Amino acid sequence: MRGKGRKQNLSDSRDLDGSYDQLTGNLPSQNKKAFKQRFLKLLPCCGPESTPSVSENSVEDDFELSTVCHRPEGLEQLQEQTKFTKKELQVLYRGFKNECPSGIVNEENFKQIYSQFFPQGDSSMYAHFLFNAFDTDHSGSVSFEDFVAGLSVILRGTIDDKLNWAFNLYDLNKDGCITKEEMLDIMKSIYDMMGKYTYPNMREEAPREHVENFFQKMDRNKDGVVTIEEFIESCQKDENIMRSMQLFDNVI
Repeated sequence: MRGKGRKQNLSDSRDLDGSYDQLTGNLPSQNKKAFKQRFLKLLPCCGPESTPSVSENSVEDDFELSTVCHRPEGLEQLQEQTKFTKKELQVLYRGFKNECPSGIVNEENFKQIYSQFFPQGDSSMYAHFLFNAFDTDHSGSVSFEDFVAGLSVILRGTIDDKLNWAFNLYDLNKDGCITKEEMLDIMKSIYDMMGKYTYPNMREEAPREHVENFFQKMDRNKDGVVTIEEFIESCQKDENIMRSMQLFDNVI
């Protein structure tokens, strides 16, 4: 995927980032830009950052960057691979390119961006787990393709798609099951991210109690691990989880 992306020509890149509209030749409207900025604040890779943005009107800048930056797949190919429309992909790409000019983000940068959303706590460990969930090929970096592939599942996937993605996040060593140790690491990272000054105050034993409740509900055969089948079946029977799965269906 990444090899093909680097070979994309300049017109593909401008088509993708919405620098012009193929039908009208016009720049996107300001209200779409404002909408993009508001939405991208919700996304882990596109938070506020002081990184300089790439000029969307400069062919020379784009050409120069093409020699050192990751070039994403073409628009049509990404449409086929995700559940986003052409316009949605353009909005997402322009925001991603502005915040990640090189076209990829490594784990340290990912953590720095994510930490801005949780200044009262330490989000580094949870960001590490989340980064690994987006970095599906374990390359050590997240490209735009990786980003929209994961986002497509989270925002537009079926219930099973979303639950599979969540299971993969919790299955830290990717062996096909969730252990109590893995779930405890996840829970501790979430409590660390929320910080010590939340109300009501978190008790130190809260993460472990959460894990015990999780396994009591999910570990149907009481063998000490939760499989993907147990996870999906239990989640589908929980009304609160099902409602949370639908929260982002119409975000963009």
